Amino acid sequence: MAMVFSKVLTADDIENGLSIPGCSLGQLPDQEGLTMSMQVHDRNGQAWTFSCTIKRNDGVGHFLSVGWNKFVRERDLRVDDKVTIHEEAMKKEGSGTWIKVEVKRKIRLFGEDIWADV
Repeated sequence: MAMVFSKVLTADDIENGLSIPGCSLGQLPDQEGLTMSMQVHDRNGQAWTFSCTIKRNDGVGHFLSVGWNKFVRERDLRVDDKVTIHEEAMKKEGSGTWIKVEVKRKIRLFGEDIWADV
């Protein structure tokens, strides 16, 4: 499983959508405003569809803005949770890849910080 992107969430990510730098995703089309859907699977195998839009910011260049409000709400995501997007080869489907989303929350247990699945 290859990690594509990982980020500790900010209030902006929770409220306005996740921003993924274009460099994390390989070559993005150079069409600002282009909208597409990204199908991901969580750790339970549940499919989620994120609405994605290519945007541009002078400071970071092209990035993918991910609309994921339903996922945020249903998974009760919070500031400082960590989201990781992985790409994994399909086992039964022949060729292609699955995109998996993983969310972890830092909790303190017996004086130690650990990352637990959300």
